Amino acid sequence: MAFSFGFSGDDIDAPREDPDEPPTPAAGRGGNTAFPVPGKPQLPPTRHDLAGLLAQLPSKIAYGCLDVALDGGAATTRIPRRELWDVRLQLMAEDDGGDQGHGQGHDDAEGLGEHDVKTGVYEGGFKSWESSVDLVKVLAAESHPASLHGRPVRVIELGCGTALPSLALFQWAMALEPSQPQPFAFILADYNPSVLRLVTMPNFLLAWALHHQHQHPALRDAFSLEGELELGPGVLRAFQTYLLERNISLSFLSGGWSPKFVQLLYDPSGAAPQASGSAPVSLLLGAETIYSPFALQAFNETVFAVLGREQAALGAQAAAFVAAKRLYFGVGGSLDDFIEKAQAKGGNVTKLRQETEGVARGVVRCVIQSQS
Repeated sequence: MAFSFGFSGDDIDAPREDPDEPPTPAAGRGGNTAFPVPGKPQLPPTRHDLAGLLAQLPSKIAYGCLDVALDGGAATTRIPRRELWDVRLQLMAEDDGGDQGHGQGHDDAEGLGEHDVKTGVYEGGFKSWESSVDLVKVLAAESHPASLHGRPVRVIELGCGTALPSLALFQWAMALEPSQPQPFAFILADYNPSVLRLVTMPNFLLAWALHHQHQHPALRDAFSLEGELELGPGVLRAFQTYLLERNISLSFLSGGWSPKFVQLLYDPSGAAPQASGSAPVSLLLGAETIYSPFALQAFNETVFAVLGREQAALGAQAAAFVAAKRLYFGVGGSLDDFIEKAQAKGGNVTKLRQETEGVARGVVRCVIQSQS
């Protein structure tokens, strides 16, 4: 089943059609599904190595920036994103070259068509969504890294896509005093491996490069053309060296939400380095992840499993920040349903933000009851 949620064009900046227009279903393809539908297998949870993803990049990438006005309008955060037309160029070049090494072939391009979601094939990750911007604004007010008092920070974004909330936190972390860097672990999870390699990871590379373009020798000539970043070997090495020196780790997971997904998340082989003697602060993020009852159920179960593991196994101060529309017309998911189900499981839910202009949206904070 495929859905269009009433957006036109490629991304959040595009003009919008009537926001109350119900989603348009279209005949989908068979195969894997992101959510637990009886008789339908999921894509298996898989970990992706940063070095391996970097090795699959082209020689340059094109980008634009999204300006997010923070509450009060006194400050703006600028978040870079790889251009979707540039993703298309890479996929066409791979097809022309007969490259079959990425596992999905033409499925990689499914998210660049007319449908926002194609269940079992593509779960919306190439596009940026309004609720992810709402979440950036909440994080700026609630969990800016400078307010975390030097403690290790773990950021886990489920259904990350272009990863705007995590990118904002990454940029704020880079702006902190480097003399005593606090550990940051970013765990980016999206159903589609293609989303991780084509937009999620490149966006982190872009954020680092733009932040350091006037400071790092490797970037001196990397921005010779406006809106493009040249990706020479020196740039890629400098990016990885910076992460190591600043005690920042990037981990990438694909596949459907499931107990196996949670198990992989805590696999010791992929564990992020933690500073001794200080319990971490864990931020579990999700934007536009509950657009159907199937998605809502899988997301809810995963959120509580992760919060429990973060608190019990790591001793973390853990909270989930969930941003979504109040109602996804025609498909049945809603933010109120998430709140109801979370409270039924013992969650303590606080409403942090409401948007009433256009499509009604909100952001909530959820913690396990014992943390309140």
